Amino acid sequence: MACYEWKVTCAAEGQRIDACLRRFLPEIPPHVLRASFQHRDVKLDGKRVKPDVRVSEGQLVQVYCMEPAAPPVDVVYEDEDVLLINKRAGISVEPDEKGGASLTELAHKHLLMKDAAAQPPRPCHRLDNQTCGLILFAKNDRAEEILLQAFKERSMDKRYICLVRGMMKPPAATCKAFLLKDAEAARVTILDHPAPGARSIATAYETLEAGPISRLRVHLLTGRTHQIRAHLAALGHPLLGDDVYGDRAFNRANHARRLMLCAASLTLETGGQLPQLDGKTFTIDCPF
Repeated sequence: MACYEWKVTCAAEGQRIDACLRRFLPEIPPHVLRASFQHRDVKLDGKRVKPDVRVSEGQLVQVYCMEPAAPPVDVVYEDEDVLLINKRAGISVEPDEKGGASLTELAHKHLLMKDAAAQPPRPCHRLDNQTCGLILFAKNDRAEEILLQAFKERSMDKRYICLVRGMMKPPAATCKAFLLKDAEAARVTILDHPAPGARSIATAYETLEAGPISRLRVHLLTGRTHQIRAHLAALGHPLLGDDVYGDRAFNRANHARRLMLCAASLTLETGGQLPQLDGKTFTIDCPF
């Protein structure tokens, strides 16, 4: 039986212990963590606790697990220049104010297991904390410069799978609008007309399964903050599990505890600068 210990930090003050452990000990697979709670193998300052107990700074958390820790990250592809990872939902790409291990830190841990002198990898694009799926890291300066430019020029093709409320009409379309970002509020507004500070957006979708909850494949023709979430909500079809732009009551009625959005496919193209990547398409199974 493996044992993990963690000292509660100020960033986790007042949070549920199960949520804290998912963020601060991501190496414990979710199903293993659930089993630990079911077997009463999670302790707070030496006392067995349930998942809904709130933690305080300085407390000692101990988790006893029947299974060993998972690898730091789920590697989809790796070579001397890049590292492609299947990110799970609930982990931030880079460190943020909420604390916990970031995907960048875990990716570095993966590289250090093979090379003690490995430098931290650099993410070349972003996914929201609650979005799962493919994210590409550069392992050196040259690769980072090439990949950042490729993403800027939109030569990389990203496709997402999501669940939304209701049926899309028409079942497939390319929608255009304008997105206004409020950095202080950490959210965006979708407009149907130009406005100062607003940037044009284009989102293409096709329906894979239609119903009260529909499954879509989405192609981002532009890549703005929260574009898929905000644009589909503005069209009247918010993502399942999105309490920021979506329908909280609908989410609760359907027991959606997280955002149903997955970066499921990535096609790489660098114009010959990283020839081992050009034309390659990587796909993962959507977890929902």
